[in-house]
Amino acid sequence: MPIVAVMVHVADVEAGMLWYQQAFPSAKRKSIPEPFFEYLDADGVSIEIVHADEKVASGAAGSVVYWHVEDFDLALRHMQSIGATLCRGPLKIEEHKRMCQVRDPWGNCIGLRG
Repeated sequence: MPIVAVMVHVADVEAGMLWYQQAFPSAKRKSIPEPFFEYLDADGVSIEIVHADEKVASGAAGSVVYWHVEDFDLALRHMQSIGATLCRGPLKIEEHKRMCQVRDPWGNCIGLRG
């Protein structure tokens, strides 16, 4: 089963939308009218930026979604240039690929693999 959505919890939804638009520049901002909801469409995967609350806080708490990148070094530099911090890796993996985890400004983990 393919991933259809990634929900990211942040303190400021608009700031989160703007940051993730920079992080994933090919993603298109879309909305649903009823009830009104905005999200980013990254090649068919919805990146849903929502308010962190008492049930789900922002930050790393277990699961990490890894995004395939064509140019690993370029993708890592891009994430760091917009404020992501490296928290794990880079590590060498199969087929001469590498992977790492970065954290967004709210502490959420984003995995890069390529």
